[in-house]
Amino acid sequence: MTPFGELLRQLRDRKGVSQKEMAAGIGVSPAYLSALEHGRRGAPSFDLLQRIAGYFNIIWDDADHLFGVAGLSDPKATIDTGGLSSRHTLLANLLARDIARLSAGTVEKMLEILREEGERPENRP
Repeated sequence: MTPFGELLRQLRDRKGVSQKEMAAGIGVSPAYLSALEHGRRGAPSFDLLQRIAGYFNIIWDDADHLFGVAGLSDPKATIDTGGLSSRHTLLANLLARDIARLSAGTVEKMLEILREEGERPENRP
């Protein structure tokens, strides 16, 4: 499951609707919606994200969160290390090779490190 799929499921649960009901409401097939929730499909289109936000009556800040989570939910992520150091390339390749073996605790620690790096003023866009 992707972070986007997890968020979709939470939204559906809060609203008390099935995949079939939601799929009909946003104009997709139940199979496609299921594939999105289970990470068997890539990030949804901007149009679909807007329909989802409308379906759940999501307001601006929450819509930004929905769109951001969708952007970080590609189940086949790639990392371009061209122009970076050999250590960056090593890190990317080790992560690709070993990600399935990481414990939940290790994943959380790595996410926290990345969040902290992203919050440093020199790393903001």
